Amino acid sequence: MSTVTTPAQSQPTSAPPRSPDLPGRTRRGRSRREGSGWPFVLPFLLVAVLFLVVPTLWGLGLSFTEQSLMGNGGWVGFDNYAEAFGDPTMWSTLGNTVIFTLMSTVPLVLVALVMALLVYTGLPGQWLWRLAFFAPYMLPVAVVVQIWVWLYQPEIGFLNYWLDRLGLDKVGWLTDTGVAMWSMALLTLWWTVGFNFLLYLSALQAIPDQLYEAAALDGAGAWRRLFSITLPQLRSTTVLITVLQVLASLKVFDQMFIAFNGGSGPGGVTRPILQYIYDTGFTGYRMGYASAMSYIYFALIIAVAVGFQVLTTIRRKEQARGR
Repeated sequence: MSTVTTPAQSQPTSAPPRSPDLPGRTRRGRSRREGSGWPFVLPFLLVAVLFLVVPTLWGLGLSFTEQSLMGNGGWVGFDNYAEAFGDPTMWSTLGNTVIFTLMSTVPLVLVALVMALLVYTGLPGQWLWRLAFFAPYMLPVAVVVQIWVWLYQPEIGFLNYWLDRLGLDKVGWLTDTGVAMWSMALLTLWWTVGFNFLLYLSALQAIPDQLYEAAALDGAGAWRRLFSITLPQLRSTTVLITVLQVLASLKVFDQMFIAFNGGSGPGGVTRPILQYIYDTGFTGYRMGYASAMSYIYFALIIAVAVGFQVLTTIRRKEQARGR
């Protein structure tokens, strides 16, 4: 009579033997994998050190000397910084830069948002609008300035021609102290808004369609969906664009320098601080003093960037608490 083996009587199958841990070998293999990226990083690291870190440190040391393009200068300590803080021209050009930043940042954010919404909502001929909005951003600054200088010509310029045809007074776009800075802001808007437009368009395409479908089922109209879904979803992108635009506007130099042939514009109202630093170092031959002003301005830009970061962090924490 055969014996039936019950499950309780069956012998458990032995597990396959585990391979012994080899920490030394595992550690060596991991170190090889972690160190394999250095050959790719090293060339870029060398370039950054040679063309960014070294010039930065060299310029910082230069700011404590009387260095000139005509010859070497002695050590003066903080005298250049003290002179810069008491220099009215530096503060006036800094004020011009801040005014330009305020004039350009707001329209560069709002106009880019409107352009992206128009394309995203299905405007006919989207490929043409995308090309038209982004194409100016691809042009060199010299080309852009020459186009707009021709448009701003007082007698034969395109803008004054149509103002005259409409029976309106001609405008001194580049000669009137109350208009010149607005002219530079308009030029910059046309030239650089395409980049912000692309950022907004990418953010719009990343918004889930389910949000709009649910809102439509609840009876929300187009404006309600815009203010309740689209704009809140674009908040982080708006912060990013605003920070990038403020930092870019604070570094304005090229368009104003080219438009006014290296001059300071009508009454000096369009002369940014970077142009004053350039004139001091390469026209006035005071490289040490120009370096001191540049590092003061660099510290202000860092403070603005850190301030934006702190405000953003505080806002995110408040939103997290609210949830």
